Amino acid sequence: MTAELEKRVLRKISFRIVPFIMLLYFIAFIDRVNIGFAALTMNKDLGFSSSVFGVGAGIFFLGYFLFEVPSNLILEKVGARLWIARVMITWGIVSAAFAFIRGETSFLTLRFLLGAAEAGFFPGIILYLSFWFPARYRAGVVALFMAAAPISVVVGSPLSSALLEMDGLLGLKGWQWMFIMEAIPAILLGFVVLGYLTDKPAQAKWLSDDERAWLVDEMDREHTAKAAVASHSIWRGLADIRVLALSLIYFGTSAGLYTLGIWAPQIIKEFGLSTMQVGLLNAVPPTIAVIAMVLWARHSDKTSERTWHVVGACIAAAAGLALAGSAGSVVAVVAALSLVNIGISSAKPPLWAMPTMFLSGSAAAAGIATINSIGNLGGFAGPAMIGWIKDMTGSFLGGLYFVAGLLVLSAVLTLALSRANRATVAQPRFDH
Repeated sequence: MTAELEKRVLRKISFRIVPFIMLLYFIAFIDRVNIGFAALTMNKDLGFSSSVFGVGAGIFFLGYFLFEVPSNLILEKVGARLWIARVMITWGIVSAAFAFIRGETSFLTLRFLLGAAEAGFFPGIILYLSFWFPARYRAGVVALFMAAAPISVVVGSPLSSALLEMDGLLGLKGWQWMFIMEAIPAILLGFVVLGYLTDKPAQAKWLSDDERAWLVDEMDREHTAKAAVASHSIWRGLADIRVLALSLIYFGTSAGLYTLGIWAPQIIKEFGLSTMQVGLLNAVPPTIAVIAMVLWARHSDKTSERTWHVVGACIAAAAGLALAGSAGSVVAVVAALSLVNIGISSAKPPLWAMPTMFLSGSAAAAGIATINSIGNLGGFAGPAMIGWIKDMTGSFLGGLYFVAGLLVLSAVLTLALSRANRATVAQPRFDH
């Protein structure tokens, strides 16, 4: 009876929560990286160099960094429903304002404000999932949530390409239409969040009494079992050396992710393709990555192993970037970018299963936000370095090698963290 009840509860909360948060992240990721497609025409219209565009693409993460921890702590206090709604409505308004940028200053300012507006969304969802799903299911659930990022590229690439074709309609450029049309869903969904999300299992009226009681009891028991070894206070969460290590590991994976999201369309465009052809080809690598990341995360959950699932994925992504830099044909570059997509996407779910194994309560809110905010600075370093090196050398090669090196460093740090963790008997192990 208990096994059947557990299966029924997990099925209910999965169908209720996961598709909806995937939709939210789908919209978030499109609004975060759609400048990669806007750049195909916007850069020429506004006279942006590769360096200016790279810095503008990356400065998003400086705003993200500064406001991430406060935002997640507020979410933990006021509840996910209210705070995620605020985040989405704010970022939708800022994203739409990109249609009216006139030069470098307005571009950089709005990218910074977009990062500040969106701060707290991703770690807030990771924290939210830890309220609803027992740890043994968490990597698989996070994988489904994070699958929205590559799916958004699959759908968003041809969509953004099509919106760019609206050039001249009502006196607006195609990239202006793209920013406006892709911002509207974020604002609308922000209001939907207010009526749809439930903050905690105890408030879930859509579960039956026995289902709700089982889930509350299960999560309380997990919290109690972790209490003896977990950090709970905000400062413990911020000061934990494992949080810093995971931040640096995530830094490399973020550099890889946003290199793809922001520069891949221009890398493919170098082979002389039309905007629509670029959009269709750019959708191929993430399509493959969605399948790979879900299977990889399920294997990580099934084997209760995290370390090597992160290491292997980071090495695969690094190899793909090195190959993409030297690819001599469009087929070769799409194949290389597919390997990068598989590696980047597959590394993240097992990586995000680690923090809540040793953090709880306010420490989890602060720690997860810290990992995400510091780690996402890789989203500044990767795109900015690629733009600078592209202006210096005229090639993407050096920049792609730089990001590949960051991913190798992530793999090495993961191994070092695992070894240090095994040597500390009093602390929980990452691979169990």
